[in-house]
Amino acid sequence: MLTPHAFRLSKGQPLKQSILDYLSQHTIQASSMLSGVGCLTEVDIRLADERQVLHLDGPLEILTLSGTLTPKHAHLHISVADQAGRVYGGHLVEGRVSYTAEVCLASYENLVFQREFDPQTGFDELVVSKLVTQ
Repeated sequence: MLTPHAFRLSKGQPLKQSILDYLSQHTIQASSMLSGVGCLTEVDIRLADERQVLHLDGPLEILTLSGTLTPKHAHLHISVADQAGRVYGGHLVEGRVSYTAEVCLASYENLVFQREFDPQTGFDELVVSKLVTQ
């Protein structure tokens, strides 16, 4: 079963950590991001080379926010636009909310998402399992 969740973050809150806090507070075991919009004062984005982190100071408008969420890990990709309309994107390391951010996600009541090290990729990768109920 799919359950929708929606919440708003306020000025100064850390974007990624606040999403993880929400998952913890609501005991969500598996979820994915439906949408995220708002403004950031700053953001750190890991670029495609998997090593370089781009730091941007705002104001920045969130254009897209997507990914999969486990109880302890948010694998999120973000694109943001600066005041000149230039767009930057990649893996969200963290960002700080300016004004507000609106987050909508869906939780999967029959699944558990975890991350386990995959020697082929060298990263902690998503592992999906069925939720076992008694």
